[in-house]
Amino acid sequence: MILYPAIDLKDGKCVRLLRGEMDKATVFSDSPANQAAVFEAQGFEWLHIVDLNGAFEGKPVNAAAVKSILERVTMPVQLGGGIRDINMIAHWLECGISRVILGTAALRNPLLIKEACRQFPGQVAVGIDAKGGKVAINGWAEISDQLATDLAKKFEDAGVAAIIYTDIARDGLMQGPNIEETLNLAESVTTPIIASGGISSVEDIKKYHALHDHGIEGCILGRALYEGAINPAEALKYR
Repeated sequence: MILYPAIDLKDGKCVRLLRGEMDKATVFSDSPANQAAVFEAQGFEWLHIVDLNGAFEGKPVNAAAVKSILERVTMPVQLGGGIRDINMIAHWLECGISRVILGTAALRNPLLIKEACRQFPGQVAVGIDAKGGKVAINGWAEISDQLATDLAKKFEDAGVAAIIYTDIARDGLMQGPNIEETLNLAESVTTPIIASGGISSVEDIKKYHALHDHGIEGCILGRALYEGAINPAEALKYR
């Protein structure tokens, strides 16, 4: 199982939100590149980045911070937030991003996902953020009528590298993940699932690790990692 430490970028800084609310941001580092270097030194093998401003504005905003991270670390990086067209996908891959994450575009423009997977095989992931099982878009500001499982099934044959599933009702609250919903999604599709939202202890990681054969490929670690509730060395035993 792959463990992805998360760097969420807001106004050039490394932050964590509560339930995706931009006005409830806690700044953990003024230097995202330094934070990325710390994660790499701890032994993590992948990095998950989200341009929060970009997710709300529909275009990349924290490009300078992302590029500073790419210059600092050698581990592969996946990036989401504000990536809405094929040219931007190509741009980030050329910059050194290993995998782009398309979220809002998955709901609004599913043909883009399929075309991106055709042009860039193995380098496109779909981010599905949900509340009550329904898909949230535009930086979680809008809840659609689309069920997360139904959206995931639309890309079964597209060649998506992974689906990153976030239960936004749990995100940043340190109250544990929604394992039941994540497992339900994983068993509904053949695409590998990366779990996100609410993972607050090594025990949570252990539970997801036990479900690897059910299609859960990895976990994204956020606030609990920053606040010390998850010890990196202990967590990485469940790779």
